[in-house]
Amino acid sequence: MPGLLFSTVATTSLVFGLALGACSGAQSGPAMPPAPEPDTRATLVGPLCENTECKCSEDHAAVGSAPEGLKRFKFELGPTEHELWATVDGNQLYKSVERASACYYVDLEVGDHPISMRAKGESGFGARLQVSEMGAKGPWWYRSFDFRCGAPGLCDAEGLRRWKKQLADVDAGKHDPCGSVRILGVEWQTGRMPDNLHPADFYLEANMKIYKFLPHHRPGSAECTEK
Repeated sequence: MPGLLFSTVATTSLVFGLALGACSGAQSGPAMPPAPEPDTRATLVGPLCENTECKCSEDHAAVGSAPEGLKRFKFELGPTEHELWATVDGNQLYKSVERASACYYVDLEVGDHPISMRAKGESGFGARLQVSEMGAKGPWWYRSFDFRCGAPGLCDAEGLRRWKKQLADVDAGKHDPCGSVRILGVEWQTGRMPDNLHPADFYLEANMKIYKFLPHHRPGSAECTEK
C-alpha cells in the first residue's frame, strides 16, 4: 500500500493532505528519507550520560542543570521492542531493539530547533517519543511533545487517528500550557504497509520553538491558561 502524508499548520487547527479514514484512496507522498545509521551521534549532557548513553531519571539533582542561557531537555524513546531514532538540531539519538527505552539529555538555546522521529520494523512497529523540559523552579518536568502509536502493540491507522485527535486538542502547539515550548509545523508520513494495516516505516518532523521565560508554575496548572 502506498505511504500516507500528513501535515499540520502552526495554529490550533490541522490541515491534512489526506484523511486517515481514506486509506484506500491514498496517494504516495514525497520519498521517505533513508533510514539513519543505527547509532547515537550527539552532544549529551549531565552526570547521567557517558559516551553515547544516558540513564533515565526524573530526579533533578541526578540529571543536573543547564548552564546559564540554555535549557535542559530529556528525549525518551520507547518503551517498545522496535528501533527508534530522534533528532534535534544535529544530534541523532537511537534506541536499539535490545533496550526497551532510551533516555538522552541535551541542552538547547532559546529559539527554533528542528526535531524528527523515525520508526521501522519489518512487520510494523510500536513507537513513542517524549520530549520533556526541565523546570528551573521546583522539581518539575514539563511535557513538550509526546508521540505515541502502538507501544504496546503495533502502530496502525487507528492509532495514528487517535494521535491526530490528541494533536488537534493541543492549544497552539503547547503540550503543557506552563512550559516554554511550542511544537509547530508537525508533518509525518508512513512507508509501505505490507498487510495494508500496519506501516513498516514512519517519519515525523516538526519545529521545536523554545521561549526565553523560565516556567515556574506547576505543570498543567490552570494559572497558565487563565486569560
